[in-house]
Amino acid sequence: MKSTFKGFLVFIFLLFSGTIFAHDVSSGDQEILNNGGLLSYVFVGAKHMLTGYDHLLFLAGVVFYLKRFKDIVKFITVFTIGHCITLTGASYLGITANEHLVDAVIALSVFYKGFENLGGFKKLKVKSPNLLLMVFLFGLIHGFGLATRLQSFAIGTEQFLLKILSFNLGVEVGQVLALIPIVFIITKWQKKNSYQAFYKAANTYLILIGLVLCAHQLYGYFHQH
Repeated sequence: MKSTFKGFLVFIFLLFSGTIFAHDVSSGDQEILNNGGLLSYVFVGAKHMLTGYDHLLFLAGVVFYLKRFKDIVKFITVFTIGHCITLTGASYLGITANEHLVDAVIALSVFYKGFENLGGFKKLKVKSPNLLLMVFLFGLIHGFGLATRLQSFAIGTEQFLLKILSFNLGVEVGQVLALIPIVFIITKWQKKNSYQAFYKAANTYLILIGLVLCAHQLYGYFHQH
């Protein structure tokens, strides 16, 4: 059991350390967008989601709570609708915000999901908010974070809306590709005797990682030039 927890912790550490820089906008991605058509926006959008450790950790936290496949589809759909609204809307209308602050709130969504999964609200004797509504609201925030990334690129004015929609499509493709192994591992593990211990350990890590990510983004905000 201890080796299982250690293995999962190593996995989370590698996910965090290996993607924390890949999640940022890169000159290589800008070059891809400059030399490609609309498909390049699909590619970069998918790449961004697949390296989006904060988005994936939140989604993993959501899946932990669910046991039926139709519930997983329902919650992920609501999350998707939320981030599509703000990704498309904020990008098209040019609504901006400091990316460090947006990512700090996204990090808190990871903390929130781990806290809720471990019955944090019950321990405080407080009724937890409606989960479906919270997933939608966090979807809006995550979408705003994606919009800040897209707005960091120079995409010009030609086919402006189509470029935004293509990037959005790529995000959805990346989300599906990322969710396949996450849902598979968690749903398979739910049938094992070790699941409850794994559930507790994994969600504890979500709380800790959410706090670390939030602190990291706040540090970046207060020390930006």
